[in-house]
Amino acid sequence: MKRITKNTQLCMSLAARPGNFGTLFQNYLYEKLDLDYIYKAFTTTNLGDAIRGIRALGIRGCAISMPFKEDCIPLLDALDHSANTIQSVNTIVNTDGQLKGYNTDYIAIEQLLKENKIDKNLRFALRGNGGMAKAVLAALANNGYKNGVVIVRRPEAGKALATAYGYSYLLESEDFEADLLINATPIGMAGGKEELHLSFTLGQIEKAQVVFDVVALPIETPLLKAAKQASKVTISGADVAVIQSLEQFVLYTGVRPPLGTIVEARDYTHRAISGM
Repeated sequence: MKRITKNTQLCMSLAARPGNFGTLFQNYLYEKLDLDYIYKAFTTTNLGDAIRGIRALGIRGCAISMPFKEDCIPLLDALDHSANTIQSVNTIVNTDGQLKGYNTDYIAIEQLLKENKIDKNLRFALRGNGGMAKAVLAALANNGYKNGVVIVRRPEAGKALATAYGYSYLLESEDFEADLLINATPIGMAGGKEELHLSFTLGQIEKAQVVFDVVALPIETPLLKAAKQASKVTISGADVAVIQSLEQFVLYTGVRPPLGTIVEARDYTHRAISGM
């Protein structure tokens, strides 16, 4: 059993709906590599005090999830290029009381688009307008995906986000179809009010070639289940979570684990979550 002492460094996460993915993945790697760290998930109703607590208590790092990815920015001392470009933070690193924001979501999205060899000529439809949507759109734009549309509830938010990256936008009530469907909303997330809902219709899924759901929990969301039943190529939010959490681990510890250890941590986390 890992021994916690006064020297053990704490890392944490802040989310409206805390999950177990980061906690399981990070703590597995800390123990496997014999690093004196521990990781714990939190939520908060007072973001300002929570961020000040990171600084005051010397907490080494903090993962940031919805809905805090943009609201935390004014509370930080500096932004890495990854976060400054997108104006969205998913990682805070505390170095001697100085809080710097990063965005490892972007790295994960870019890597998965390349690994899955997604054709840059495909027309995509992305649903969402929050911090994750920004990371996805930035990765698409920077990697040559020119033909796409952003699906939003409010026209003012949709116009601002879409035009920032050179895309058009549509309201959820409008008809559309696309070759690549991307869900960057909480729809389908375990424990939420829309846990069993689909972010795209069955008809839209049927006409698509690739379906990408950034929701990490459950590992197989309703959208991914429907896409697999329709024999579509799928990309999982659980894979996004592994890559972005790994990059957070490296930022916190300065250590990049061997590939075999990363795979072990991923498989352990998936098994543990599936059994909960």
